[in-house]
Amino acid sequence: MKKIRDIMSTDCVTVTLQDNVFEIALKMKQNDIGFIPVVDGDKLIGVVTDRDLVVRGYAEKHSGSTAVKEVMSEGLTTVSPDTSVDEAAKMMASHKIRRLPVVENGKLIGVVAIADLAVREIFVNEAGEALSDISENVDHGAAVH
Repeated sequence: MKKIRDIMSTDCVTVTLQDNVFEIALKMKQNDIGFIPVVDGDKLIGVVTDRDLVVRGYAEKHSGSTAVKEVMSEGLTTVSPDTSVDEAAKMMASHKIRRLPVVENGKLIGVVAIADLAVREIFVNEAGEALSDISENVDHGAAVH
């Protein structure tokens, strides 16, 4: 049975509490990503998504110099590198999330994305089901006229 360590990405772009909203946005743009773990040394303390920047940052009229702490998500769902791919897919579906930080002894060692499950054709049904569940629950907002 495949484990998360077999498919996770280990080249994680991270930020610290010393960074600000502008620096997060710049790293997202430079690396073409929408999810960045927040670390203290190598300990995972939170994450920031592109949605966090919009909802907790710009929509709250925070400037680019706003601290990471103001926009980051805490109380994260994480997995260990020994978690099965099947279990991770089920967690993603039940929590309606697209990415899971991989943590060992409190330290961030990687990230697994729903695409990692589908692209590698591992448990494609679970990955597809998770993505479908997540997509159906996205608030698409009002139509633009």
